[in-house]
Amino acid sequence: MAEKQVKASLKLKIPAGKASAAPPVGSTLGQYGVNMMDFINPFNEQTKELGNVTVTAHLTIYDDRSMTFRVVGQPTDDLIRAKLGVAKGSGKPNSEKLDKKLNQTQLTEIAEAKARDMNTQNVESVKKMVAGTARSMGIEIEG
Repeated sequence: MAEKQVKASLKLKIPAGKASAAPPVGSTLGQYGVNMMDFINPFNEQTKELGNVTVTAHLTIYDDRSMTFRVVGQPTDDLIRAKLGVAKGSGKPNSEKLDKKLNQTQLTEIAEAKARDMNTQNVESVKKMVAGTARSMGIEIEG
């Protein structure tokens, strides 16, 4: 059997358990001729236990209009903002730092949550990635 040709690879940020035919899901999948209910129902079933968070769905759409998807957890910047209770990062992270700092315990907690989505079990590596994201938001790391 021949390999299916990939028509598109997409990332959609969708509230967990709340995908619907409304944008962004309906408009995005509709343009590829995919039956959106083939995505919406399994996505909602898979994510309904996650609570009130936004997750990223990585979709691969094939030329026969079939698709596969995998769900990754909350974006790193969302986790950092939630942990520190800030609405957004700095608009000029190199010169204007936020008055909140991420401590090592918080950094480890975020890294452990993200490690499930990464292809590594090395929490130290994930901590470096999280710290880089924090710095790009104008958030300094303690310790």
